[in-house]
Amino acid sequence: MTRVPPPAIVLVRSQLGENIGKAARAMLNFGLTDMRLVAPRDGWPNPQAGPAASGADVVLANAQVYDTVADAVADCAHVYATTVRKRGVTKPVVTPEVAARDIHAGPGASAILFGPERSGLETEDVALARTIITVPINPEFGSLNLAQAVILVAYEWSKGIALKSPPAVDLDPPAPQEEWEGMFGQLDTMLQSSGFYFPPDRVPSTRLSLRSLLTKPAWSSNELRTVRGVLSALEGKKRPRG
Repeated sequence: MTRVPPPAIVLVRSQLGENIGKAARAMLNFGLTDMRLVAPRDGWPNPQAGPAASGADVVLANAQVYDTVADAVADCAHVYATTVRKRGVTKPVVTPEVAARDIHAGPGASAILFGPERSGLETEDVALARTIITVPINPEFGSLNLAQAVILVAYEWSKGIALKSPPAVDLDPPAPQEEWEGMFGQLDTMLQSSGFYFPPDRVPSTRLSLRSLLTKPAWSSNELRTVRGVLSALEGKKRPRG
């Protein structure tokens, strides 16, 4: 079975090097490395892109520059245009999730177009695409910056590949009740000797409230030993040193 290549991310007439760098960072976070730049306003390479990429240097180093959108997508069988604006072009409109499924289904290479920061893609750019990607967004505030738009699309695509999740951290098992009772008994004895329980008629309810408070978390044996060590240290300070 032929492997479907990851989509190319095509940034059309990007205005700031910082935004190109942030888009590169968003791409590499989710396993995308094919960045294509169409007529970047400030030229390429741009010294402002590197710091903003925060280590995604491989994306910037391999970025290809084109004069036109048509040139940038010439080798792609499927071209998607990201836009939130209604246009006088009749094309299928899908969410990033649906687009990601279609890209993985293949066959053929895909490209996803992102417009300049202020104006977005022009109608002529969208005309080259076969499908429009629109993110469901607050109709009262539909403004996404370039990196945000890239990361939404890249994340949906990444769900179809085996990216590593953050390593799981094994937690200590909860302590058995016997150990917890030992810790509470030590605390209870110290509180009695310190005069904490007052007035006498409130002792049962105060003790019950304290027990309920301390049993909310599932403490591990190591945590209980730590607390008992603290109690022992406090108890030791009360005793006269010979």
